[in-house]
Parts: sequence; C-alpha cells; structure tokens
Amino acid sequence: MPRIIAGQAGSLQLESVPGEATRPTTDRTREALFSWLASRGWLEGTAVVDLFAGSGALGGEAASRGAETVLLVERDRRAAAVCRRNAAAVNQRVGRSVVQVIAGDVDRVLAGPIGAGPWDLVLADPPYPLGGADLAETLQRISTVLVPDGLLVLERSARSAAPDWPAGLELLESRTYGETILYFCLRSGPDEAERAPGDDPRDGVAGTGTSAGTSAGEGPAQPL
Repeated sequence: MPRIIAGQAGSLQLESVPGEATRPTTDRTREALFSWLASRGWLEGTAVVDLFAGSGALGGEAASRGAETVLLVERDRRAAAVCRRNAAAVNQRVGRSVVQVIAGDVDRVLAGPIGAGPWDLVLADPPYPLGGADLAETLQRISTVLVPDGLLVLERSARSAAPDWPAGLELLESRTYGETILYFCLRSGPDEAERAPGDDPRDGVAGTGTSAGTSAGEGPAQPL
C-alpha cells in the first residue's frame, strides 16, 4: 500500500487502486522526487495539480509537505473514487481541506475552469502508451496552465523515447530511478528584456525563506 512519506501526514497509509490499470510511483522514486522539490522551494504554499493521479499519492505527499492547494485529476472511475478517499484522509490529517479531486480526461479538465489554474507545480504520470503526438498535445496543454517559471515534473519509462517538448517548456534536467525517468521542465517566463534586475528565478538560492506565490506570474522564488 502507498503511504505518505513525510510532512504533516507522514506515515499515513493510503488506499491502493485495485487491478493493474494504474502504475504507482515507487516509494524510492517518490522520496527522491519530493526531496528534490522540497530543497528547491517547490512545495510550501504552492498550487499543485497531480495529473493521471492514480491513488493520488503524489498530490497527497505535496499536501503533507506544505502545498497550499492540490487538485487530483483522474479519468478512471475506480481510481478517482480511491483518490477521493485518500484525499479525505490527508485533509483530515493536515487539518484543512487542501486536496480536491476531479474525475475526467486530463486535457478536458485543464481546458475547463477548475483545471486551468494557474498552477505553480504540475505532477504528471501519464500511461506509458501515451506518446508521440498525443503526449506532445498534452504537454502543450500543461504549459498553458503553469504560471510563468512554473514547474512540470513528468514521469515516464526509462525505456521510452524522450518527449517532444513544446516551445513553452524548457527541460532543466532528467533523473533516472530504476525503470523510471523524471523530467523536470520549467515553463518559459517573460522574455529576458522584460525582466527587471533580479527577477530571474534561476538567480535565487533555495532556502532563503522567500514565500512562493500562487497567482499568475508568481511561481516559487527558487526553482533551480
């Protein structure tokens, strides 16, 4: 069974999705991912959407570690029902209604009023068969709902071909954990000429205590 690793809901056991329709992120990969995010200021006070959520473990982890709001998006009805139960358990543990769930197709949800964000952080673990033009279309949609300088973390099979990134997303780095590869991508912000001195988030140093905004144009202060 999945569990929340750390934070206010740390050690909370979550319900798994029955069957083989979903592919849970391993504890090792999830711990590495959230250590990366926490050390760079991508969790505290941010708006997070967990796409292709499965059991909702990634979004629940983000909520446990300080995200201001989390939306779980899952098309499969059984998985969405598990998401709702896990969201309720996390919300009860953290003492406030952080995690919400919407059942539906990811592209349609992101095009609607609830999913349009803007989001500081997008966590996406699409089915491995989703690739090529279909994946590129979803990535393009994701780029439109991120705040400028917002972050996408895309989980794929390490054996899959690298995605075709849309113009709005800049690949920062990729990290491989066993059979899984994580891609970390920044949404392109304003042109360099439009930035005021010191506005480039890549100039920041994690851990300075600057709070992360959740409105358009106010992504976390230290994404790198």
